[in-house]
Amino acid sequence: MGLTQPPFATGQLDRDAATRSTPELLRDAWQNPAAKVLRLRGNEVPTVSDSAERMRLSWVPARGSFSPVVAERSVGVVYLGRIDSAPVFAATEQTWEGLSGVEGNVAGTDESWRHPFEIGSELSAVECEAIAVASALLHWHEAEEFSPRDGEATVPELGGWGRREARGGELFPRTDPAVIVLIEHDGKVLLGSNALWETGRFSLLAGFVEAGESLEQTVLREVYEEAGVRLDHVTFVASQPWPFPRSLMVGFRAQLKAGSDPEDLRPDTEEISELRWFSREELRQPAPGIRLPMPLSIARWMIDRWVAEESNGV
Repeated sequence: MGLTQPPFATGQLDRDAATRSTPELLRDAWQNPAAKVLRLRGNEVPTVSDSAERMRLSWVPARGSFSPVVAERSVGVVYLGRIDSAPVFAATEQTWEGLSGVEGNVAGTDESWRHPFEIGSELSAVECEAIAVASALLHWHEAEEFSPRDGEATVPELGGWGRREARGGELFPRTDPAVIVLIEHDGKVLLGSNALWETGRFSLLAGFVEAGESLEQTVLREVYEEAGVRLDHVTFVASQPWPFPRSLMVGFRAQLKAGSDPEDLRPDTEEISELRWFSREELRQPAPGIRLPMPLSIARWMIDRWVAEESNGV
């Protein structure tokens, strides 16, 4: 995509917080002739090809009455915001069929349901962002139908951006922060292969933030736990929402600590099957059997930017 920010994080979706917090504005947005709905089937989204054979999302027009709640506590339609001033909403496929009475493919289209990982590089930046928001919100609602405090049912509000407990308490979508780090030494970067992955697949080292821990502390701890190495010069690069289901990937860049032996790698064998240093040329043209992260990930975005620095004279 050649983005200056990671996929899912370009900020092109207008989240329009004023509308989500006002029931009258929500109803007006739903009744806007340009209003449309994105359906999700688990993590899959409906797609169609345009006249240039480019993949795009298949939206359906809003119809009937705006339904923020169905089946007493389940979320109905959530408000994502606006794309080019048009109100955009999302719902699970099952919920939408129940609300609209329309089953299967939309009349006149040849839809295919695809995982964003398969086709994300073909979609526009704002389409990817809409998928991220819709997926994060709808997955969160599935897990928060009951209060974690008293076990009582909760109901959606704020256009799908919150839930309220029976006793009045408010709940908001949860995001789990994780760090991911590009480690440099002598013109190479350190990549690891997760023990659960197929042989030959490599990515940057990453891990979730623990309670009472800063992001920078997490970088140092996770890298030492997974690779047995110490770092210097830890700097923030960019962040990316990863809504599968609800993480925030926070990207950092770091140097191997001065005086450290780059070959003294001690992988945590429960998590890491292999650690390897790669040059820019080895990442620009990976050897047969070497697989890099998927294009939609911040890991790939960071690797591609690092590889491009050489040709840019950085």
